[in-house]
Amino acid sequence: MKSIQKIQKVTERGQITLPIEWRRAMKTKYISIDSKGDSIIINPVSYTKKDIDEYTVFDAIRDNSRKGLRASELQKILKKIDG
Repeated sequence: MKSIQKIQKVTERGQITLPIEWRRAMKTKYISIDSKGDSIIINPVSYTKKDIDEYTVFDAIRDNSRKGLRASELQKILKKIDG
C-alpha cells in the first residue's frame, strides 16, 4: 500500500474513521493500536473473533439499565467470576 497521509477528526467519544482505501488494503476487520512518543501506530491483525481472548465483563447498557457502576461494585463482580 502506498503511503497516504490523511487528516481525520476525532469525535467527542474519541472515535476516528479509517479511510476506505486503508481498510480494503488491510483485508482484516481487526487492528492493533499502539503509541510511541507522540505517534499512534495502527497495524492490521489477522485474527478471527474467536481467536481474541477478551470479552466484555460489564456493559452498562446491557447489564445495568445504562447506569454506571462504582469501582467497588465492579471489584465484587470480578471476585465472583475469578472465584
